[in-house]
Amino acid sequence: MTPLQARPRRLTLTAPEQQALHLPGAEDLCQRWHERTPTWRRTSEGGFNPDLHRVIAIPEGPARRFVERHHYSGSWPAVRFVYGLQRTDEPPGPGEPPGGRLLGVLSLGIPMNGAVLDVFEGTRRYAETLELNRLVLLDRAESNAESWFCARAFTAAARHGIRGVVAHSDPHPRVRRTPDGGTELLSPGHIGHVYAAQDFVYLGRTRPRRLTVLPDATVLSDRAAAKIRGDEVGHRGAERRLVEFGASPRQPGQSGRDWLAQALEDISATVVHHAGNHRYARAIGPRRTPIIATALPRPRCQRA
Repeated sequence: MTPLQARPRRLTLTAPEQQALHLPGAEDLCQRWHERTPTWRRTSEGGFNPDLHRVIAIPEGPARRFVERHHYSGSWPAVRFVYGLQRTDEPPGPGEPPGGRLLGVLSLGIPMNGAVLDVFEGTRRYAETLELNRLVLLDRAESNAESWFCARAFTAAARHGIRGVVAHSDPHPRVRRTPDGGTELLSPGHIGHVYAAQDFVYLGRTRPRRLTVLPDATVLSDRAAAKIRGDEVGHRGAERRLVEFGASPRQPGQSGRDWLAQALEDISATVVHHAGNHRYARAIGPRRTPIIATALPRPRCQRA
């Protein structure tokens, strides 16, 4: 095995070590995932061989399965373009696109608030600007794979008329409950080192908000909660999710508002005060569109 093919050692960090990822020196670490469990590699180790990889547009089905299986959120966003990083010298896994083993997924799509896209001069939301809403690489992907992956995915998206991409990093730690009743740190949060490496401009933080965090560290969205309270279309699916965590089923005649309050208490959901995500933007394509929002110093050493 040549040095380029040798895989760098994965790093499994303790909870205090994960928290230190917000401190100076963390720029040398890149995050990887497997079954929603994070590991890290040192970017200084290198090891990525582009000759053994390719980036292709892939169907939403296999991309969604990959993300829901490995990304800490366990969720799939609204997407327009989806790209996969394949290892071409290995056969694809079950249900994966032909051409190689799927090592990563990057998706560009529709943000919850379309106004976050209005940071590029003279562009149209969704038609010319999108959010980078998922970037997931397996723990076996070598160091620096994400830079190569992002560059080729952005080039492909630019061919479809995309001129700008925004991205967010969530600095808030995510803790999930274990079967024995304890807790484990699922993700320490991150401040966007990967975006700094991709020449994204830092634009500050989104507005603070409250999050309802479920036992598996996923979030009950405000929209899902509103569906339950108002008996809107889709409320049954949101209710089933809480019942799966141990909430008592909703009784006939019980209002959605009353049931939701009791269900969240039943499963010991927690409400956390989130200080806001970090915001980034980057123009892509051969002719770079000016970013009209104010650029700020990157939060290299900030804590959440």
